[in-house]
Amino acid sequence: MASIGNSLDNALEKAFTRPAPKSAQAQMKYLVKQLKGTRAVAQALGVSQRTVERYVKGQLKRPRQELRARMEGEVKKRWQPQIKAKARKKAASTDGIVVSTRARFGFTAAAGTTDDARIRDITQALPPEFADRLFTAREQGANEKQLQQIAADGLAQMYFRDNNSRAQGLGVEFTDMEHIRIDL
Repeated sequence: MASIGNSLDNALEKAFTRPAPKSAQAQMKYLVKQLKGTRAVAQALGVSQRTVERYVKGQLKRPRQELRARMEGEVKKRWQPQIKAKARKKAASTDGIVVSTRARFGFTAAAGTTDDARIRDITQALPPEFADRLFTAREQGANEKQLQQIAADGLAQMYFRDNNSRAQGLGVEFTDMEHIRIDL
């Protein structure tokens, strides 16, 4: 199942001006510099301080798959924070975001209309207010269900209600998301 949170992170990573460190040694050196010591890195990654020191020296070169994933996640979280902040601010104030998804959408509407849920492929530009709501919720630790609701509100307003110019009162339910991609 796709994740809106991961899709938001990937969208911000596309704004990077330089690639993040790739090798285990370069990633460890970067983390040691950012966290100001091997002990803090060891705690963040859940390994011993000696293991971190070995990676920094180049004595260890190939981490286990789960350690590699944690290292990449920690590096990407800290890589080029000003660039990410600038891209986020631009999306939340002027540009908005583009959401491409394949998901099941159901409706609550007036009596006599069909409200059966069905799979739809939708690519829709959302205004800056929804970008801001998504990024703010993500920063505040919102869960995936809450992020889905914000995205559903944006798609309901812009796609199904045509920027609230038709289908007033139409409620949209966003479920069974097969994939989602968010672009800035």
